[in-house]
Amino acid sequence: MSTALHCRCVGQGPDLVLLHGWGLHAGVWAGIEMQLAARFRLHLIDLPGHGLSAPPETFTLDSVCALLARHVPARAHWLGWSLGGMLAMEFAARQPQRAERVILASSNPRFVATADWPQAMAAEVLEGFARGLETDYAATLTRFLSLVARGSSDTGLLRQLRRAVAEAPAPAPVALRGGLRILRDADLRPRLAEFAAPALWIGGGRDTLVPIAALRRVQREHPRMQLKELSQAGHAPFISHPQEFVAAVLEFLS
Repeated sequence: MSTALHCRCVGQGPDLVLLHGWGLHAGVWAGIEMQLAARFRLHLIDLPGHGLSAPPETFTLDSVCALLARHVPARAHWLGWSLGGMLAMEFAARQPQRAERVILASSNPRFVATADWPQAMAAEVLEGFARGLETDYAATLTRFLSLVARGSSDTGLLRQLRRAVAEAPAPAPVALRGGLRILRDADLRPRLAEFAAPALWIGGGRDTLVPIAALRRVQREHPRMQLKELSQAGHAPFISHPQEFVAAVLEFLS
């Protein structure tokens, strides 16, 4: 049964909010859940219109951040992947008193390439996803998962992602469209200058959606932010390289 914002809590310790990426749900964290739950109280959230969360009227930075504000602890660490990283970034910038430390996994402050930000996805690729959603969203999602898995040294990654998608209800079209609009239009680079919380970026050296060059540039321009590179990982390092990923998280949050 869908709820406004489904959140499953597990573990004991400091609060840690986890936000998944586009088209998926909190089940993607299954491979590292128990390791993190041994140290933290996890808040595994299905974004609006994903997993067991009800379809929203709108899916925007404003609406999602407002909904998160009503469901997350008063103060917590945050871990966001891809689109979830952009949402965590925006939430922490808007409500710095509620973000202890923030981990941004395979997330780009500007997801689509521009003249002054070439280290990103080509705009026409994202536009292709948007067009595909209107005719065959299942095929479009499968195509996106293939891009997520591309570059990873883990040959079973795509199979794991497809299995994760199948374990939950299909995401709502309004949420998929809204998520793509955020990825296409949002430019959170100005947010980084005003970011108060300590931040760790985790990137895969083989990521074809968020090139590691983008995260290196972020770290150069904002030296107080940390960067952990997993050289053999693609866009989903917590699935392909769970031990290295968890080690980076625990070291940063210790």
